[in-house]
Amino acid sequence: MMDYKIGLGFDIHRFASGRKLVLGGVEIPFHLGLDGHSDADVILHAVCDALLGALGAGDIGEHFPNTDERYRGVSSLTLLDTAAQRVADQGFRVGNLDITVLAEQPHLKEYKQQMRARIASRLSIAEPQVNIKATTMESLGAIGRSEGIAAQAVVLLMQN
Repeated sequence: MMDYKIGLGFDIHRFASGRKLVLGGVEIPFHLGLDGHSDADVILHAVCDALLGALGAGDIGEHFPNTDERYRGVSSLTLLDTAAQRVADQGFRVGNLDITVLAEQPHLKEYKQQMRARIASRLSIAEPQVNIKATTMESLGAIGRSEGIAAQAVVLLMQN
């Protein structure tokens, strides 16, 4: 068995009115939310995909399909807990997690530390093991036109 595994995750959701904006398990004050079957937390969806990918266990859509009513409106923290348990069950732990959020708006600088703490807590790791960066798309493409938000995550898993 390998001592280390690396996973990469990506997610994107368009903005929608009448929904809360939740990123990294934190509710962000903003006039739009993200459209999705669950709470559409692109950060946590990317993290779940990275965790599952590192294990060779498919993707978030296979584990939590948008056709399953059990996941309608569910907090993505619940999905993260399930993915993290799968990591533990396979005899691994998170070494570190690096996340990039692509968003023209809202500005996330004042929320990154709270997101980092929330994610670290749910993964039972120290905050320095989680990094969150936010960048714009310089007005290019759908993200640059403020049509939505995307996130990517890379995780290093270490064998217990």
